[in-house]
Amino acid sequence: MKTKNGLFLALLILFTLLPAFGQTGKSYTMDETLKELGAIISWDPFFSSGVLNKGEKRLKFYAGLPGEQGLALFDGRDVLSVPLPYFEKGSLHFPAAFVTAARESFSAVLQAPPDSATPPVPYNENRFRIAAIIVDPGHGGKDPGAIGTHTIGGKTLKSVEKDITLSVSKKLAALLTGAYPGKKILLTRTGDTYPSLEDRVNIANAVPLKSNEAIIYISIHANASLNKNARGYEVWYLPPETKRELLDRDKQAENAEIAHIINDMLQFEFIAESTRMGRFILAHFEKMLGKNIPSRGLKAENWYVVRNARMPAILVELGFVSNIEDARLMADEAYLKLFSEALYKGIADFVAEFEQSGGYTAP
Repeated sequence: MKTKNGLFLALLILFTLLPAFGQTGKSYTMDETLKELGAIISWDPFFSSGVLNKGEKRLKFYAGLPGEQGLALFDGRDVLSVPLPYFEKGSLHFPAAFVTAARESFSAVLQAPPDSATPPVPYNENRFRIAAIIVDPGHGGKDPGAIGTHTIGGKTLKSVEKDITLSVSKKLAALLTGAYPGKKILLTRTGDTYPSLEDRVNIANAVPLKSNEAIIYISIHANASLNKNARGYEVWYLPPETKRELLDRDKQAENAEIAHIINDMLQFEFIAESTRMGRFILAHFEKMLGKNIPSRGLKAENWYVVRNARMPAILVELGFVSNIEDARLMADEAYLKLFSEALYKGIADFVAEFEQSGGYTAP
């Protein structure tokens, strides 16, 4: 992101915070925009946001009202002040100024500068990719997590959350390592140890990444309830209204006046990606576990690890140790393998879509 002087910043913030509603001027339909730019589009109706992808480059934007001025984020780094796309009669329209700004941004990076002796970076060196996957087995060591005790056929079945989560996490990590030898697959614990919640997110946040690399976080747990009939798996993501710091402010000194805007855009993007990953995982749970255990769906909650991991992050509850049917499944090695395989396939679907789209997940 480049700013030339204080006046530019003042105007940028003014246009961002004081939307203008009036004549929209010339606009393009979605099909016309894609033809003009030679791009493809991904759209998320939940957040009313989209991404234009051209090659490996991407422009993230949000829809507004006709004539509303706002920001678009190019390649996760550069902020453009543009009139926002808007809906008219159920169709998305793109103001001419937005299309022009998008065209100039794509052209600037797809071609080498005329006076440059350095050619453009080759295609696969610049591709936006998932470079690391953090698998977090919940609890451990002195913290057993939830415990359920049941009598089945005269025998006692004791289900301990920390043991279930470690078993599934290690199986999942092995599958991911085999599938992605070029990615870092990290476990927050590999045995019966107790990393604190802060330790877990510090492991994730400390992973070094290049400008075209991303990281995802999956925390694995088992549930419990006073209601013995409560059962099923569920996936949690961070509520969209949660405020958190995703940027290193020390590295944003040049753009301090608009750092909060970039932070908010990253927040929306991470939540959109987290929900997409959660949907993939739920789909494979439903497919692979069938009617043996019900789905409780995708939910939002302010869990510590999900809130403090500066990346797309989800928390998965495999089932209820307090329910005899769920506990029976989580004590079965074959079902633990199915849980880990379903998690792997959901993550793999997300990684494939993320990387194929240049860093954005479609609805």
